[in-house]
Amino acid sequence: MGKAPTVSVILPVLHEAGTINEALAHIHSADPDAAEIIIVDGDLLGSTISAVRNSGVITAISSKGRARQMNRGAALASGGILLFLHADTQLPVNALSMIKKVMEDRRLVAGAFKLGIRSERRIFRITEKYVSLRTRVTRIPFGDQAIFIRRDYFERIGGYKDIPLMEDVELMARIKKRGGSISIIPEKVLTSARRWEREGVLRCTARNWAIQTLYACGVPPERLAKWYTS
Repeated sequence: MGKAPTVSVILPVLHEAGTINEALAHIHSADPDAAEIIIVDGDLLGSTISAVRNSGVITAISSKGRARQMNRGAALASGGILLFLHADTQLPVNALSMIKKVMEDRRLVAGAFKLGIRSERRIFRITEKYVSLRTRVTRIPFGDQAIFIRRDYFERIGGYKDIPLMEDVELMARIKKRGGSISIIPEKVLTSARRWEREGVLRCTARNWAIQTLYACGVPPERLAKWYTS
């Protein structure tokens, strides 16, 4: 038997048939020795995984819900480190090597990258700076920053909570509450600006800030999800 991969890359997807192969190509271009890649489709018909051309990728179907899909992918993973990657987020060059290097420090249990946004518009540079400051202060990265975590620790704390929104924040906050150390790698991932562009930058940004504030004030994710998807 071959050596188990150090990093398992888990992509929760929904209706990404048109872009999934580009996403996989970016993973391999960022790190030619890309480890195990697991795609979990939230469409019960498997519309995204049916478009995958790479036969070396592990695929699975789950009921819709990013937390649910990521937990399903984690259950299939064989790597000692789990990297949860949004399909529209691109890793920096040698990302997996950087993760492995950082996680040599056994005091660290999880981490993420700085956020970059794939757009030339100046307003997104402001957004990036805000996210960078927020992450430095809170040590709570969001899912589009490519969160990674030791698999044994992930399993020990029960994985992602099955909530429709803010599952990434809830997990990172839980780790902090337990005294776990979270690393922020200074290299940027590049996430798509498509939602901002589609909904309007100011409207989308204001809505996101409002949701984060209301969640911090104790508003249930189930109520916030209705606003997020409306």
